[in-house]
Amino acid sequence: MIKLFRYLKPYTWGVVAILGLVLLQSLSELYLPTLMSDIINNGIVKSDTDYIWHTGGWMLLVALGGSALAIAVSYLSAKIAMGFGRDIRNVIFRRVESFSLHEFDKIGGTATLITRSTNDVQQVQQLMIMALRMVISAPMMMIGGIIMAVSRDATLSLVIVVGLPVLSGAILLIARFGVPLFQSIQEKLDRLNLVVREGLTGIRVIRAFNRDDAEKVRFTQANRDLMIDNIKVNRIFGAMFPLMMLVMNFTTLAIIWFGGKRLGSGHGNVGDLHAFMQYVMQIMFSLIMVTMMFIFFPRAAVSAKRINEVLEVEPEIKDAAQVKQAAGQRGWVEFQNVTFSYPGAEAPAIEGISFKAGPGEVTAIIGGTGAGKSTLVSLVPRFYDIQQGAILVDGVDVRELAQADLRAKIGYVPQKALLFSGTIAENIRYGKEDASELEIRHAAEVAQAAEFIAGLKDGFDSPVAQGGTNLSGGQKQRLTIARALVRRPEIYLFDDNFSALDFKTDAKLRAALKKETQDSTVIVVAQRVSTVMDADRIIVLDEGKVVGMGKHRELLQSCPVYREIAASQLAEEELA
Repeated sequence: MIKLFRYLKPYTWGVVAILGLVLLQSLSELYLPTLMSDIINNGIVKSDTDYIWHTGGWMLLVALGGSALAIAVSYLSAKIAMGFGRDIRNVIFRRVESFSLHEFDKIGGTATLITRSTNDVQQVQQLMIMALRMVISAPMMMIGGIIMAVSRDATLSLVIVVGLPVLSGAILLIARFGVPLFQSIQEKLDRLNLVVREGLTGIRVIRAFNRDDAEKVRFTQANRDLMIDNIKVNRIFGAMFPLMMLVMNFTTLAIIWFGGKRLGSGHGNVGDLHAFMQYVMQIMFSLIMVTMMFIFFPRAAVSAKRINEVLEVEPEIKDAAQVKQAAGQRGWVEFQNVTFSYPGAEAPAIEGISFKAGPGEVTAIIGGTGAGKSTLVSLVPRFYDIQQGAILVDGVDVRELAQADLRAKIGYVPQKALLFSGTIAENIRYGKEDASELEIRHAAEVAQAAEFIAGLKDGFDSPVAQGGTNLSGGQKQRLTIARALVRRPEIYLFDDNFSALDFKTDAKLRAALKKETQDSTVIVVAQRVSTVMDADRIIVLDEGKVVGMGKHRELLQSCPVYREIAASQLAEEELA
C-alpha cells in the first residue's frame, strides 16, 4: 500500500488543504457541545432569553461553518482520490503495454490484468476517499473529545476507560478473521472474469459443441464461490455494527446513571453532563469511522498488493542504455545462427537459423505444424529476445535499436486477424495515423478488400464490431493486410495470412502485393505451396531447424520435407 503513495505526490497541495480544513471542522464540532452546555447552564436555567438568542446564533454560525468545511473536504477528497485512481490505471496500462507475451502469462493472463486495472484500483480509490475524509478527522475528534470530556468531568471519564478497550478489542478480533477472506475474494473475482470472458468470446464454439449447459455449470460454480466468500465477509463485518451500537448504548446508559447520581450529590450541572455525553458520542463515532476503515483497508491492501505485483514486473524486453540508429541500409533482415527457446520449454523452438533477406525479395517460410514458423517471424519485431545468435535489421542488432524505431520499419500482419471496434477506415488508418482517404482506398484495393467494402451500406465508414466479429475470416485478413500496406514500411511480415482466402483471391492478392512491395523486404509464412512457389527464397523448417533453402524447383529435388508438403497439395503435373 505504501508503495502506491508515491503517486500521491502531485496532490500534496490537496492533502495539506484537507488537513487544514479537517482541523477547522474538528474544532467547530468540538466547540458545539460547549456552546450547548452554556445555553443550558446560563440561558435555560437562568431564563436569560437574550443569552440564548446570542449564544444560539453563534452556535448556528459555527454549525454552518462546519458544514461548509465538511463539503469542501468531501469535494477535495473525491477529486484527489479520482485523480489518484486515474494515475494508477495509466501507470498499470503503460506497464502492461511494455510486457512481453511471457510476462502476460507470468502475471496470470488477460482476465486478472483486467481485474487489477479496474476492480483493484477501485478498491484503493475508495480507501483513499475514506482515508482523506475519516482517517485524518477521526484521531483529531477522538483526542479532542477525550480532552474536552476530561475537562468537564474527570471522574465520569472513567466510563470511557471501560468502553473504549472493549470496542477496540472487538474490532481487532473481527478484522483478524475478515482480512484473509479479501485475498480469496479478489482471486475468485479473477476466476469469474476469466469464465465470463471465455464464455463470451468462445460463444460460437460453445454452441457448436452443444456445451451451453456445461458452461452454465462452470459459471454458476465460479459465481457461487465468489458469493460464499462475500457472504462470509459481510457476516463478520455485519456483526461489528450491532456490537458498536451495544457498547455505545451501554456507555450512554452508564453516563446517565452515574452522571445523575453525581448531579444528585451536588457535583456538576445539567449542561456539563449534556456536553460530556456529546463528547463521548464524538469519541465513539470516531471509533466507528476507524471501524469503517477496517472494512475498506484489508481489501484495499490486498488490491494494492496485486497492483504492485504488476508494477514490480520488470519488462524483459526494453531498450538498450545506448540505442543505435540504422544508417545506410534500408529493409535488410539477417538471421545469424539464431536459437530461441520459450521460457520453461525443454527444447528450443528454433535452432541455428541463418539467412538474409533484402529489399525487392520475397522470403517464404514453410513447414509442418509446430515447426517454428510464427516464432521465427515474431522475433523480428522483438516480441521475444533470443538466447543465441543475432538478428540484424538494416545492419544493426534489434536489441540495440529503440523498439519504436524498429517497429516503425515493419508492417506486421499477425496470424490471428485482429480488428478493433470502430469503422473500416479507422482500422486501416491504425497502420498510419495520418493516412489520407486516397491512401486508405489504395491499400484496400491492393489487399483485395475494396470490392466487399463497396458492397457494405456505409462503405469505408461501415462499423466493425469488437474483434471484427461482424466480418468473415477472409474479410478480416484482407483488412489486416491493408492496415500493414497503408504505412508503406521497409519490411513486411505476413504470418500465415492467406489461409482464409480462396485460391483466386489469393493469386490476385499476391500479384498486387508483388507490385506494391517491390522496394521492400517481404517475409511470408504460409501453409500453401501455391502461395510460396514464386518466392525468391523458400526456407523449409522442420522441428525448429532449417532443412531446406532455395527456390521451388530446387527444393523439389533436394528437400524431402518440402517435396512431401508439395506432394500433398499439388497435382503430379504441377510437381513435374
